[in-house]
Amino acid sequence: MSGYDLKDIERRMNGAFEVFRDELGGLRTGRASTSLLEPIQVEVYGSMMPLNTVASVSVPEPRMLSVQVWDQGNTKSVEKAIRDSGLGLNPMAEGTTIRVNIPPLTEDRRKDLIKVAGKYAEQARVSIRNVRRDGMEALKRLEKDNEISEDERKKREKDVQKKTDDAVGRVDDLLQTKEQEIMQV
Repeated sequence: MSGYDLKDIERRMNGAFEVFRDELGGLRTGRASTSLLEPIQVEVYGSMMPLNTVASVSVPEPRMLSVQVWDQGNTKSVEKAIRDSGLGLNPMAEGTTIRVNIPPLTEDRRKDLIKVAGKYAEQARVSIRNVRRDGMEALKRLEKDNEISEDERKKREKDVQKKTDDAVGRVDDLLQTKEQEIMQV
């Protein structure tokens, strides 16, 4: 049966959810998390590289990150990348170690973060619905080509819809959890 594979549909929906979860991991909640610095790109050796390829990040205290740069020559570049990341962080270098204090979030910043999380969630929902649409179209083609009956198409469409509802529900649940986390003082 060409074009329709429920396992593949589920895999693609899970992929959209995983991207969403990764994006939420980068949103600051007032607590230090190594995932906060994951999206940062550092200019080293004339090219842009992910921060985790030039340094290791740890959480020595609840409101502090410690970035251990592997090559001392890259310390200034890493410090600049963190400062210029738009995350509102002020890194301070001590040799090859960069300390990053995580300031408490203001009420306005919390509201902004919730809006960003909502945008990420909507992007994930759209991706999931696009996968659903692809699955439904594949089923209609199979019926049109007389590979499956109308009853079989309707039955399988229900399966696709259930996968869609489950995936969107997981996105909504994770968004709600993240919003509560952001609003906690």
